[in-house]
Amino acid sequence: MRHIISLFAALVLSFGLMIPAQADSFTPAQQEELQKLVHDYLVQHPEILRDMANALDAKDKKAEIETRANVLSSNSKEIFHNSGDAIAGSAKGDVTVVEFMDYNCGWCRKSVKEMQAIVGADKNVRVIMKEFPIFGEGSEYAAKAAMASVKQGKYWEFHQALFATEGKVTPQSTDATAKSIGIDLAKMKADMKSPEIAATLAKNQQLASALLITGTPAFIVDGTLFPGYEQKDVLMAAIAGVRANGGCKLC
Repeated sequence: MRHIISLFAALVLSFGLMIPAQADSFTPAQQEELQKLVHDYLVQHPEILRDMANALDAKDKKAEIETRANVLSSNSKEIFHNSGDAIAGSAKGDVTVVEFMDYNCGWCRKSVKEMQAIVGADKNVRVIMKEFPIFGEGSEYAAKAAMASVKQGKYWEFHQALFATEGKVTPQSTDATAKSIGIDLAKMKADMKSPEIAATLAKNQQLASALLITGTPAFIVDGTLFPGYEQKDVLMAAIAGVRANGGCKLC
């Protein structure tokens, strides 16, 4: 409906702008008649607007796919091999899955079970966690804390525990969760101030924007981006497809 309204407005506007520009060619009466003809034709054939909307959607989708493909190719090192990102699964896995996530994202919370299942079922998959805090202060604090926990060898355990937290994830609940799994809070808070963590978060924001990722979660399997929640079977099929086609092209 939004596209149809926009298209109709564009048509009306374009004719409204075109006709006065041709004032030497059309009399006021002719201009009025032409506008009426366009209006009546569209009313009699409204399917034209639907066809135009479908064509515009297809064009936008194609442009989106091409943009993402170009960004994935030109930024493959930062996407798949940024030393600041945490790794789950096998560090030397033959196929990499990337997840952009936020600890206050309900769909990310649901995705944890899917990722746990993938890591548990496939011992040769590498999972890159792109901390992408978009839900405020609590999310940013939790992201920095999780990244800092890597130095204590606690990331995957902490990651899962944060998503198991009831209610909104806050700085206070993050500290409590960290303490509950044996993380040294003083060291964690000191490590959270690392310039590398700040740089990685900034890079993740830039990559998400370039990849047209507007929410969480979002997944990447080699050269394919999945914007939104996906079930285990979909991602595992994508992983199998990469292997069947000769392995990673980007990851």
